[in-house]
Amino acid sequence: MAIELSDELIELARAAWAEQQENRLTVETAACVQEAITAHAEATEQNRYDVERELKRVVRHPEPDTD
Repeated sequence: MAIELSDELIELARAAWAEQQENRLTVETAACVQEAITAHAEATEQNRYDVERELKRVVRHPEPDTD
């Protein structure tokens, strides 16, 4: 089963990942991402841990453009 992610969730996670890479990630930002993951998982009836794993894969290891 494919894990569905919203564009908003991906953008939120990308922003948090950028902050983390710059050593400026705050507890508030990290908590916001975790809350969004939980809410998304509940709303889409997906496993929360699967959502988080797929989100990290998409954000941290994006597939290269083939254009």
